[in-house]
Amino acid sequence: MKRIISTSKAPIPIGPYNQAVLTGNTLYTSGQIALHPETGELVKDTIEMETEQVMENLKAVLFEAGMTFENVVKTSIFISDMENFSKINTVYAKYFDEETAPARETVEVANLPKYVNVEISMIAII
Repeated sequence: MKRIISTSKAPIPIGPYNQAVLTGNTLYTSGQIALHPETGELVKDTIEMETEQVMENLKAVLFEAGMTFENVVKTSIFISDMENFSKINTVYAKYFDEETAPARETVEVANLPKYVNVEISMIAII
């Protein structure tokens, strides 16, 4: 059985998908970009601010499912320019304890929705 997770504290999906799906003890989040949930505007002033908004969106989805970043076991990071890796990584690292950080991959891609610079999805368990 699956349960749809939805919160107004993260951006409304811009297509036929949900913010997250909980099945059993596993949560699968959709990729989040730096859309501000209240204004619907992209946060792209700096790559750091963009990444921060992505992580805050994910935090809101996790919270709605009764979880925190401690529950995350896997992340996927998609970036438009590998030159931004260290800046993205610095912001990302603020949300995890290094000793218990999740597995992850970081992939450079040609384009992302709305031509953002970073998109992140997560898998978490209860």
